[in-house]
Amino acid sequence: MVMILMTNCNQKITKIQRDVRFGNFFTRYGKVRQIVGMIIEVSGLESSIGDVCKITIGNGKTAITEVVGFKKNITQLMPYEDIDGIGYGNLVFNTGKKLQIKISEGLIGRTVDALAKPIDGKGEIIGNTYYSINGKPSNPMTRPPISEPIELGVKVIDGMITLGKGQRIGIFAGSGVGKSTLMGMIARNVTADVNVIALVGERGRELMEFIHKDLGEEGLKRSVVVVATSDNSAMLRNKCALTATAIAEYFKDKGKAVLLMMDSLTRYCMAQREIGLSTGEPPVARGYPPSIYASLPKLLERCGNFDNGSITGIYTVLVEGDDTNEPVADTVRGIIDGHIILSRKIAMTNHYPAIDVLASLSRLMSSVATSEQKSLAGKIRNIMSVYNTNQDLISIGAYKAGSNPELDNAIKKIGKINDFLKQDVDAKFTFEQTIDIMRNVINE
Repeated sequence: MVMILMTNCNQKITKIQRDVRFGNFFTRYGKVRQIVGMIIEVSGLESSIGDVCKITIGNGKTAITEVVGFKKNITQLMPYEDIDGIGYGNLVFNTGKKLQIKISEGLIGRTVDALAKPIDGKGEIIGNTYYSINGKPSNPMTRPPISEPIELGVKVIDGMITLGKGQRIGIFAGSGVGKSTLMGMIARNVTADVNVIALVGERGRELMEFIHKDLGEEGLKRSVVVVATSDNSAMLRNKCALTATAIAEYFKDKGKAVLLMMDSLTRYCMAQREIGLSTGEPPVARGYPPSIYASLPKLLERCGNFDNGSITGIYTVLVEGDDTNEPVADTVRGIIDGHIILSRKIAMTNHYPAIDVLASLSRLMSSVATSEQKSLAGKIRNIMSVYNTNQDLISIGAYKAGSNPELDNAIKKIGKINDFLKQDVDAKFTFEQTIDIMRNVINE
C-alpha cells in the first residue's frame, strides 16, 4: 500500500514538473483580459481555432463566442452576438466543441437564423441529427461528371446559359438590378427537390418582402431560408453561408437534388474581412485579407454532383460600382463554373431579367445541352452580336438596308429575340417550350 501511494505521488510530482517545464498553465477556464473592437482577449484558456466558448456575464446570462486567433499567450474570441455586458474579469469556459447545427426534414418550409434556430414563430424544429457547419472535403475522384441539365423555369437561362445539376454559377450585378427578383423566380420554378436560400447581410425589411413577394407560397413550401441581416455580427453573417451549405449537404446526403442560392457571396466576404482585420491580418486587395482567398474555395467546392445527390449552387456577387473585375468578383469567377451578368443598362430599358447574354457563360452548357439547342443558342448569340456591333449606325439612320445581309437578318429578328429574353415574374417555361421558342425565332 505504501509503495502504491509513493508511486502515485511520484507520478503527480512528475506531471507538475512537466507542466512547469513546458509552461502548461492553461485550463478550460479563463478570464477576459481586455476588449479591442470586436475582439475579446482572454488569458489562461486552453483552446484551439473554432472552439465555442461561453462567457458568464452575470444574472445567469452567457455570451456565446468562438476562438478566432491567438497572440502570444492570449486567446482571441469573437462573439456571435453583441458584446454588451461583457467586462474585465468575466469567466470564460471553453466547451471544447466546434459549432454544429441541428438539422432535420422539418427545416423545409421554415426560416431560420445563422445557427439554424427558427425565427418564423412556428415552433421548434424536431430532430437529433447534427452537422458541422464546416463540412468535410470530398474526394474529387469520387465525383461523377455533370451530365444532366437542371430546369430553372427562366427561359433565357435554360435556353442560352444552360446549367447542369451540381454546377456552380454566379449572378454578378450592382445593387438594384434585379438579383433578388431573379432568385425568387428560380426558387419558384426550379425542378430541384429542395431549395436552400441563404440571405447574408440583407436589410431587415427585405426578408419578409423576399419571402412573400419574390419567393411566394409555392417557393417557400419546398425551401429552407437561412437569414443573417445586416445588423447581425460579422460572425453570424459569416456563419450564415456555412450553415446554409451544411443544410444543403444534409439533404444531398438523403439523395436529393438540392438548389443552394446565396445572396450575397460578397457580404460573406465582407464579414470574413471584418474577422480577419480584427485578428490582425494585413489587407492585401481593397482591404480584403488573405483569409478571404482561402475560405472562398472551401465554401464553393462543397457544391457539386455526388454519388448520392447533388448541390447546384447559385451565388449572387454584388459588384462595387458595377465593376465585374473587382477582387471578390474576379476571384469567384475563377472558382465557379460560369457567370450570369445583370446589366444596369439593360434594366434601364425595362428589360427583365436584365441578363447580358453576350457577357454571360455556362462552362458546362456544352456537356448538358443537346446539339440542336447549342446550335440555336449559337445562332441567336451571333445575331445579337451583329446587331449590337452596328447599333449606333442603326440608331442614327446611317445604315442602308441591303448593304449587309447578316445585319438585315439581325434587324429583322432582334425584336423576337428580345421578347424571348424577357420574362414576367410569375411566368414559367419548360425546356420544351423554351426550345420551341428558340426554333421559331431562328426559323421564321
